[in-house]
Amino acid sequence: MLGAGALTVRSDAAILADALTLHRMWKQGALGGELMPEDVHPRLEAGSEALARYFTLGMALNYQRSSYALWKACTAAFEDPETAWVFDPASVANVPPHDTKNALLKHRVALQPSRHPDIWRRNAEGLTRHANGRVRELLANCGWDIAEIKAMLAANKPSFPYLSGPKISNYWLYVLSSYMAWPLTNRAALSVAPDRHVVAASRRLGLVSPSDPDGPLLASQVADRWAAILAGSGFAPIDMHTPLWLWSRGGFAALNPPS
Repeated sequence: MLGAGALTVRSDAAILADALTLHRMWKQGALGGELMPEDVHPRLEAGSEALARYFTLGMALNYQRSSYALWKACTAAFEDPETAWVFDPASVANVPPHDTKNALLKHRVALQPSRHPDIWRRNAEGLTRHANGRVRELLANCGWDIAEIKAMLAANKPSFPYLSGPKISNYWLYVLSSYMAWPLTNRAALSVAPDRHVVAASRRLGLVSPSDPDGPLLASQVADRWAAILAGSGFAPIDMHTPLWLWSRGGFAALNPPS
């Protein structure tokens, strides 16, 4: 079992034991039991294209900011008749950029007045170019296979800035698989999404050395290590995202293994 404050690299077996304990604690509500950021979303049908567009365009801005504040802002913009159109890729692709900028700034969906609206617009144009503005068509063109969808995004990075990145693409597809009643397959292809909380929790469990610097290389290492540790466990790497995220955000509660 992980000792209090332990930050040393440990064996895969020890890490797996503590990971399973964390997952059980999460299921029992012992890691806070709070809503995840994306639980705040418009009350639309789970098969709705509108809900998929909401999660897709919003997720592209889910980087180095409060996820709770982002999704609260996205919901406010979606429910405002003056700004709801920004979630329609065809509309965004066909209006002057300053209109999109003003709409995204109104509810603070965009925090950076140039960069964030540009990322939003480029993803909207990418959806329009590759799938007639429809998320469902984009996924169906890849046979609903998560590995194929990730490969398609990686091959078209200029069309899908940030959404195509390894952190956001995995978490975006996890959110779609969790909230959308769509036939996504190959869930095992979803790696853990190594954001700052997941990386911090992974360090705490001894997955990587505390001296390893933050950055893309460490994030990739964390994702690869979780895939190896969870192989054959019955869990996909992405299944550990929420327990790790809540554990870090809550200040690393003591692990409570079953007696």
